[in-house]
Formats: sequence, structure tokens, C-alpha cells
Amino acid sequence: MVEDGPVLVIGAAAIDVKGTSHQRLLPKNYNLGLIHTTFGGVARNIAENLARLDVNVILLTALGDDIAGDSVHFHCTRSGINTDYIRRCPEARTSQFMAVFDKDHALEAAISDFEIMPFVDVPYLDANRDLFAEAQMIVIDLNLTDDALRYAVELADQYNLPIVADPTSPVRAGRLQPFLDRMYLVTPNAAETTALCGLDVPAHDLDTAIQAAHNLISIGTEIAIVTLGERGLAYSDGTNHGHIPAVKTKIVDETGAGDALTAAVIFGLLNDLPLDEAMRLGVTAASLTLRCKESVSPDLTPDLLYSSLVV
Repeated sequence: MVEDGPVLVIGAAAIDVKGTSHQRLLPKNYNLGLIHTTFGGVARNIAENLARLDVNVILLTALGDDIAGDSVHFHCTRSGINTDYIRRCPEARTSQFMAVFDKDHALEAAISDFEIMPFVDVPYLDANRDLFAEAQMIVIDLNLTDDALRYAVELADQYNLPIVADPTSPVRAGRLQPFLDRMYLVTPNAAETTALCGLDVPAHDLDTAIQAAHNLISIGTEIAIVTLGERGLAYSDGTNHGHIPAVKTKIVDETGAGDALTAAVIFGLLNDLPLDEAMRLGVTAASLTLRCKESVSPDLTPDLLYSSLVV
């Protein structure tokens, strides 16, 4: 581990296609609304948020050798992410995520096409092992294959790197369970927490969420955050624990809010801020993302984050 090294983010980068209905969503029918395309993927979103917070960040992912891949690559570079090591794959298409929202901007359904992810494989990670040697932290999403996930953890072990993991979805979250004792920080939502520690967490139940965070700590994770949507988050590091309420805001789009939260918490921890303040930065970053149609707020800066800080 290099104390002032870059943060290495590994996982998915995608095009997000989002449709929002003008009225109550009618299943199995045509719905008038707005369709918006932006840049997404959990790892890519986290990396862009970190870059906008002036963190030196390298993204390891796979993109197709297509127009979508060119667009994602260009946007990442322009946002300040080091894209030199992204794998371009002529034989695969760039990942896409399609989401449908109701008139109140709540997610109704989503489809992800991440078939390119097997190209983020063990040989690719091994070819970039020098990046692990030079990094101060790695961040992974659970779009990685089982082999890639296992090898990323092995390389982090070899170079004594703290690991941050975003469980990504309830379906994928359980794959992180064997590695929880190697995690520095995990950031599941209520549904993902059940897969990780077996404790059902209703999104409105703060006491259960804090208990779930304690359970993750008892397994071996250093810091656990359980995100609770409009209720904010619960957290624990074994010594300190608490609840940070969400910022009340007009929701334009929910996509990417959790990724912004993860990135801002990382930013706080890298800058040796107290745990409580790092959590407040996370909730604040999430609220800034909820207000915009993009999956990452294009206005995010350290100054904006601090000036908007929830107290």
C-alpha cells in the first residue's frame, strides 16, 4: 500500500437509459414520458464521484469497441478519471442499464446488460498488478465474476490494501459474504444486507439497521454502512455507531445516489475525517445526486459538498 497512491476502482461502466412516465405507470401498455441517456455503472459512478472530489482514481473495467464505449471512455477521461488501463473489447458490447421510473421518480423496473464483465478477468487484473502495488485503496463492485472478485481480494491482500465493496444488488450481494472479514468498508442497502448477514432490515427500522451494521462488524468488516433511502443511513465501526438522516430534497432521479454516498464516505476517510463527518458527507453527496438527472452530479466539487453538508 502506498499512502498517497491512487484509489483503484474495479467493476462496471455502462450507458444508463432512463425512462420516466408522465402519469401512473400502466403495466403491459404504452406510457408517455421522458427518456434520458447518461453514463453509469457502479464502479464508474464511484470513480467519477471520487475524481470530482479531487481524488486520484484509476478505473479498471471493460468497454466494447463501439460508439457507446467511446462515449463512456471520453466522458470518464474528461471527468478526471485515469482511463489508461480500461480494457477495450472488439468482441463484446459496452454494458447498458435500462430503468423505468414512475411519475414520482421511484424505480419500477430495470434491466442490466453486463455481458462484457467476464472480460474483467484474472489475466487482465494480473496484467495490472503494478497498479495494486502503487494504490492506497481498492474499490470493487459485485458485477465482477467470482474468479475476478477472488483474485482482486488476493491482490489486495498481497499489497496490504484496504478494500471497499459495494454489494451492487440483492442478487449479487451474497457473493461478498466469504470475503467480509477482508473488507475495510461495505455499503449495502437494506435489501442487500439480508444477503450479507442474514438479518432482514426493513427500510424504516433504524434499530435493526444498526444491529445489521454491528453484525457485519462482528464478521470482520471494519466499517459497515446500511443505506436506508429516504431514512438516510446507519453505521458502525465496532466502537462508534449511529444514524444520519437523509436530506429532504426534490428527487429527480434515484440512480447513482448510493454510489455518490460511497464515494463521499471514502473521500472523508481518506482525509482522516471523523467517522460521523464522513457519513454526513456521504448523505450529502447522495442528496446532490438525487437532484439531477445524471447518475453522477456534474456540479459535485469538494466546496459544494462541504457547503451543502447535512448537520
